[in-house]
Amino acid sequence: MSGGTVAAVDLGATSGRVIVAKVGQHTLDMRTVSRFTNTPVRTIDGLHWNVLELYRSAMAGLGTALREEPELSSIGIDSWAVDYALMRGERMLGTPFHYRDERTQRGVEAAHALVPPAELYARNGLQFLPFNSLYQLSTDRLDGMLELADGALLIPDLFAYWLTGRRVAERSNASTTGLLSVTSGQWDAELLARLKLPASILPPLVDAGARIGTLLPDVAAELGAMRPIDVIAVGSHDTASAVLAVPMRAESSAYISCGTWGLVGLELERPVLSEAAREANFTNEGGVDGTVRFLHNVMGLWLLSESVRTWEKADGANINLVELLAAAEAVTTTVAVFDANDQRFLATGDLPRRIAEYCAERGLAVPGSRAEFVRSIIESLAQAFADAVRTAQSLADRSVEAVHIVGGGSQNELLCQLTADRLGIPVLAGPVEATALGNVLVQARAQGFVSGGLSEMRQLVAANIQPRRYEPSARWQA
Repeated sequence: MSGGTVAAVDLGATSGRVIVAKVGQHTLDMRTVSRFTNTPVRTIDGLHWNVLELYRSAMAGLGTALREEPELSSIGIDSWAVDYALMRGERMLGTPFHYRDERTQRGVEAAHALVPPAELYARNGLQFLPFNSLYQLSTDRLDGMLELADGALLIPDLFAYWLTGRRVAERSNASTTGLLSVTSGQWDAELLARLKLPASILPPLVDAGARIGTLLPDVAAELGAMRPIDVIAVGSHDTASAVLAVPMRAESSAYISCGTWGLVGLELERPVLSEAAREANFTNEGGVDGTVRFLHNVMGLWLLSESVRTWEKADGANINLVELLAAAEAVTTTVAVFDANDQRFLATGDLPRRIAEYCAERGLAVPGSRAEFVRSIIESLAQAFADAVRTAQSLADRSVEAVHIVGGGSQNELLCQLTADRLGIPVLAGPVEATALGNVLVQARAQGFVSGGLSEMRQLVAANIQPRRYEPSARWQA
């Protein structure tokens, strides 16, 4: 079986990239051809994603990819979850709201008045997050926006629509909306009716690996494509793609997909819908090939990046993150370990001030320097990761022998070591670009460049990328 070339459009909460990959049964060679920032925009009505600039940047990156690889076979798109564009015909009704916008409290109250939280969990299996799509849509209903719309497209599906003219919803990302039945994997028509949300705005569901369509003629001309190029549905929720590329033995491993968020969990065959799982705020999201991502959202490296942004704004200059992390590692004083998931840390703004207030309220030592703030953040994340892994084991009755950290957080040596220390089991760090790897592997399988299931695809990752191993510290165990 011969290999081929595919392109991944990988959109993160702070940046995006276009990656080209040559993939075959024994080949996995990726390179980044374009990187661009993803900066939200605050207007009079709230915080929005600048999706038009994101799309322009993605198109520019795809143009570069095609110039360098004219035999490109397909494109796959992944992004963060829950956010969407309302549509009327071919037109987008305003720019999508950012999940960190504070508008959704009314939607939470309205939804829970119609369907109690315990019943919601039994139907959709999702942990409570105030920005879940169903709460955003409930807010739009209260504002009268759904009366104008004939469609709603999650961000990867929006980009696929602009490329192909076809409206679909890839199932792994659709599972994050709160409107997909956790048992049937279909849109929950009864739930939609009870929430007073129109089922007609939701597009048909497709699985990862489905061919959405080929590039529209105008799009192909703009990109300089000389042959038909497929757009393939991948695990379009970035975590679904990332988990696919974790080189793990799923039955004895936990994963942490660590970037802006830290997604901590297990890959299961069936959802866990117990009351204990609901109270622990664990979620059951769809994975590639019908798997379940049983996980908990931890605030993640957002705590670090937003703190750095606050300090850079105050200084009027960039901060050397490598030096700051080295200074944090050198801290020898005991620092506060705070609840990384406290809701006060969700919104944009002055996070160091909020961390200091949290510590002062609870009689914890307030960090006295930026290095101590960073050390406190990383210690707190490591503790949150360890707690989530232990809770996942208990809820799913699963024994974990190792934890795999993938994504940008796998490069944070202090975080990886402290997580191993607090869990008392090895941490295997890498690959960094797990999301893009999962994206291109699904495309490659759909195009016939590779074959097999999740195990075979993970073996291909393991054969080409060596994770770094962190053993628990003997000092910590003592």
